[in-house]
Amino acid sequence: MSTQSASAAISEVLRQPDDLLKLAAYRKKLLKEKSALDAKLASGVKAQLDATRDALLKLQASRAAVGMIREEMMVVEKLKGEGGEGEAFDRITRVSTIHRNFAQTTKMVQNLRSMSDKVANIHALLQSDMSHPLGPAGPSPNLLIIHFQLQQLEAFRNETLHQAKKGGAEERETLVNWFERLDKVGIEFEAWLWEIAGNVVELVRKGNGGTVVRLLKVVEFEGTEDQKAVAMRLVRRVANSDAASKFKSMQANARVIKNYRHKLLDAIKGSIKTAFQSHAEEYAQDPLGFIETLGWIYKDIIRIKDDVDPLFPEDYEIVPTMVKAYHRTLNETIVKLVTNAPEAKVLLDLHAWIKEYRVSMKELDVPAAWLQPPLLDGKSQDLIEDYVKLIVSKLDEWTQNLMREETAKFSFRMNPPDQADDGQLGMEGVVDFFQLVNQQCDLALDSNQGAVLARVVTECANVMRRAQGEWLAAVSQEVKAQVENKPEEVPGGLVEYVIALANDQLKSADHVESLSARLEPLVSEKYKAVISTKLNEAIDGYLDVAKKCTTSLVQFVFNDVRTATKNLITPAWYNEPLMTQIIETMRDYMGDYQTQLNPSIFDILIEDLLDSFLIVYLTALRRAPARVLRMPMAIDRVREDVSASFDFFSTYKKPEDLEVNFEVMDQVLSMLGASSQMVFMDYWTFAKRHGPQLAFVEALIRARDDFDRPMVGEIMETLRRKVKEEGIVDPEEPTIMNKVQVTQGSMLDKLQQLPNLSNLQNLAGTYRERIQDYGGQIREYRERLQDRLG
Repeated sequence: MSTQSASAAISEVLRQPDDLLKLAAYRKKLLKEKSALDAKLASGVKAQLDATRDALLKLQASRAAVGMIREEMMVVEKLKGEGGEGEAFDRITRVSTIHRNFAQTTKMVQNLRSMSDKVANIHALLQSDMSHPLGPAGPSPNLLIIHFQLQQLEAFRNETLHQAKKGGAEERETLVNWFERLDKVGIEFEAWLWEIAGNVVELVRKGNGGTVVRLLKVVEFEGTEDQKAVAMRLVRRVANSDAASKFKSMQANARVIKNYRHKLLDAIKGSIKTAFQSHAEEYAQDPLGFIETLGWIYKDIIRIKDDVDPLFPEDYEIVPTMVKAYHRTLNETIVKLVTNAPEAKVLLDLHAWIKEYRVSMKELDVPAAWLQPPLLDGKSQDLIEDYVKLIVSKLDEWTQNLMREETAKFSFRMNPPDQADDGQLGMEGVVDFFQLVNQQCDLALDSNQGAVLARVVTECANVMRRAQGEWLAAVSQEVKAQVENKPEEVPGGLVEYVIALANDQLKSADHVESLSARLEPLVSEKYKAVISTKLNEAIDGYLDVAKKCTTSLVQFVFNDVRTATKNLITPAWYNEPLMTQIIETMRDYMGDYQTQLNPSIFDILIEDLLDSFLIVYLTALRRAPARVLRMPMAIDRVREDVSASFDFFSTYKKPEDLEVNFEVMDQVLSMLGASSQMVFMDYWTFAKRHGPQLAFVEALIRARDDFDRPMVGEIMETLRRKVKEEGIVDPEEPTIMNKVQVTQGSMLDKLQQLPNLSNLQNLAGTYRERIQDYGGQIREYRERLQDRLG
């Protein structure tokens, strides 16, 4: 421990490299302080040695006096044992005893006769003091008078009852009954003394310091009498019992030891405990008020040091005694408060108050040794941990309840979601949740600790992430049920609730962003980074849920047109208005979405819908049967589809921006319309943007009815060779063609990407070509049969 203290002291002195230049000054200062300390220690040792020497001399003198008394007693005893002189001594002793007994009896009778009046007078004086409006904090002017008279009567009682031990039981019972009223008054007086002792601070506050002095006079007198009685009992033990019985002073053992000094200190400590108990009971329902009003402790300590201390003898050490009592009782009270699991705000305020308490006691020059054990055993920082745990548990509890209600509404859909004045849908949970989050962050700010705020924000962000995970699972589950089951088997209104959830996620992201902007300037860079990271993760999570919602909304659209999309680039495509059905369905959905969705989310939805539409169309081309594209009619039909869809999407997106998205369709149309010799030129433009995509291009060319199988093989062989020669690779950033391949790619397409499988690829390609040819022939026969039957 000493090494650690020295290291800590050195670290305090040498904080910066420049402090090394001050070593000589520090050394000189420390040597000066050491010299002063050595002188002080030498003076203290000398004073202690002088006191010890004086005590030893007094002890030696006392021992000599006791020896002299013993010798004198032995001389007296010897003289008594001699013949004539001993008989005379006995006669004189008996006469003296008889005379003393007569005198004592007379005095006892007189005291017994007057005792009733004296007791009544004492009781009247006591009632006069007790009836003062200030009670025990009053002046109590009769305290010493009452004590003096009461002490005389009690001495008389003690001596009388001691002598009555030689009499019969009936006489002793009569005397006890006779002194009963005196005993009651004595008990009342002693209780009054300790009431006064419990109001020492209030007495000096009211200007009644004289009452404290009178109280101490009584205590000191009784303490002296206790010491005399103890000393006499010791002498009685060492002296001859027959000789001792002949001396009246030897009967002092009749006194009851009162220990008033200990009782005084106990009363003071008890009053301090009572004060804390009263304060705690007053604020039993308001722990914050209890903490805020503890300032009376400092006022009491100042009063004790300034006004109470001068009234007490130094050997009482009243200031450390009372300060220690205040501290111990405060610690017990705080422990009880923490044990009762108070609210988070209480823990935070208590932690701040304990820090303030240490500073205030230091300013009051209260030594740390008086403040033991430390409040909460020095574990006040655990209050912060308890505070964070409490916040987490409460936030978890509130969030779970809120999520339970919100997800139940989302799943059962008994009532439609709320709709704002602007037509946007939403749910109530967002406002309630972020009110809770902001409340907890405001509480953390009250701690003035960046670490506390960072912990609370981290836990709040974790709660947000858990809620986001629950929403992702709920959306996936409900969308799956909507798509896979029949409409009558699931509750209606899922589209509206998904829209409401998407809007809520954007609102939540805005709330988190506002929270981050509010909190980050209030902390240091260290904690700002933590808060920013955690809240950005939460924002990303909300955007992920919103993205899941927009994806689901697009899924609803294409689920309704799945029959039409399935027939794209098939023989039915030439005869049925499939694209019109798809566009009109999208138009109906977009009309509702645009009214009920936040504009920012709607823009994202349009992008998702556009990508999904292009993927669906390109996928249809990718899976087109062999020779299904009747050239050139098929090109015109694809161009019509592209034109119609472009016109539809231009309603929601600028045409110049839309051309970027439809660039892939233009490239595909160019490859469809190219001759066998010019395919590579159009393919080159396509491949530079989207990578080789050989599987897609081969399926596209194979679907043309103007290319036979050998021609297709030649074209693909040329394209593969050119790709290898030109080093065409996939782009660094995936394009929409990657989604087509990933979405609908066959096992063969995946095998093509593996090395050393060229033979297997060629063999699989041959068989696939044959299967596709057979499939095309079967479809032609089916169409002819349908025409004949029609």
